[in-house]
Amino acid sequence: MIEVNDPKLTSWVPVEAGSDFPIQNLPFGVFQKDDHHPRVGVAIGNFVLDLYALQQDDYFGALLIPDEAFRSYTLNALIKTGKFKIRALRFAISMLLRSDNETLKNSANIYGKYLIPMEEVKMLLPIEPGDYTDFYSSIQHATNIGKMFRPDNPLLPNWKHMPIGYHGRCSSIVPTGTEIRRPKGQIIYKDGDAPQFKATEQLDFELEMAFITHEGKMQGLNITTEEADDFIFGMVIFNDWSARDIQRWEYVPLGPFLSKNFASSISPWVVTLDALEPFRIPGEKQEPEVLDYLKFNGDKNIDIHLQVYIEPEFADPTLVSDSNYKYMYWNMAQQLAHQTINGCNVRAADIYASGTISGNEPNSYGSMMELTWRGANPLTMSDGSERKFINDYDTVFIKAWCEKNNVRIGFGEVRNKILPAFKQ
Repeated sequence: MIEVNDPKLTSWVPVEAGSDFPIQNLPFGVFQKDDHHPRVGVAIGNFVLDLYALQQDDYFGALLIPDEAFRSYTLNALIKTGKFKIRALRFAISMLLRSDNETLKNSANIYGKYLIPMEEVKMLLPIEPGDYTDFYSSIQHATNIGKMFRPDNPLLPNWKHMPIGYHGRCSSIVPTGTEIRRPKGQIIYKDGDAPQFKATEQLDFELEMAFITHEGKMQGLNITTEEADDFIFGMVIFNDWSARDIQRWEYVPLGPFLSKNFASSISPWVVTLDALEPFRIPGEKQEPEVLDYLKFNGDKNIDIHLQVYIEPEFADPTLVSDSNYKYMYWNMAQQLAHQTINGCNVRAADIYASGTISGNEPNSYGSMMELTWRGANPLTMSDGSERKFINDYDTVFIKAWCEKNNVRIGFGEVRNKILPAFKQ
């Protein structure tokens, strides 16, 4: 067991029962207070621990991490320092925050200089990704979508032989709290013979998680499933917004384009892969047997509880999906191994989304496309209104957490409100 994950650890910082951010978590993010330069912080209870302030007072001197890694608009520079340096940093932070360590606890102006209430800061997009891959790795989701369009052959022949994915758009990845405009595009109706240009009528969320990488190997070399964990920094919640009616018209022959690239949103705190170690579990048996480069040892799936809520503008939120990341057919190690098997290089702060996560029960499906079965079975909101897809002024938010031995390792949430399409 990694010492920092010990469920017996407690902190002198007050942490409410059920908090996403106990001392066993210590996720990294980028925050801004007032008009000050953005800094890297760690979440502990309802506070942000200012790592730049600690660096300036020489709490991390032995780690030889440059100042610019802590005073930055992104985590990119910190991620580039590598897995083992960040592991050492997380250990040093844990030591400072433990109940039996008074080194930091007795510092002057501790609340304000080092610990800042979360409500006083603005959380920024934690990374600047250079590349983004979206996988399609939930067998239930792939089967559901296949049944809608190919009832006699839901899964295409290649699906069980490799993790299917496509390269997405980095520039439109946004942080939680960003308002998203309804996108426009070409739409064709069943009884029409020509497309129309208009705002999507089938705006959808996609419940996903994503992992963020460290710097990889040189171009031409691959990362094996056994090496993959050393190249993964951590995970965030990922909402891959989709316009289903635009997607249906454009996705043949080259896959999604305008239906996906208008927005994807992520949670602000990156939970390290180390913090998720206690929650590893076996995945589904993969049949037929995979090729050698996709074989792996040990438990590679992770038990992460996932919930999606829709909140109409003047009503209470409604839980619409209660799912789990454990349903993934292809795991992160296999995804990264497949991404690089042809010599593709990965870089620090690249992001890899899981694809929509759907469980075996209808209430665990990860998109409105599935939950309402293409709109045939609308969902009822708390105010009595119905949803086939997402309406203007709806807010969609996703929560994610792991829980075991009375320790909850949470990701916070990703929350976004939908605004009407721009008029042109």
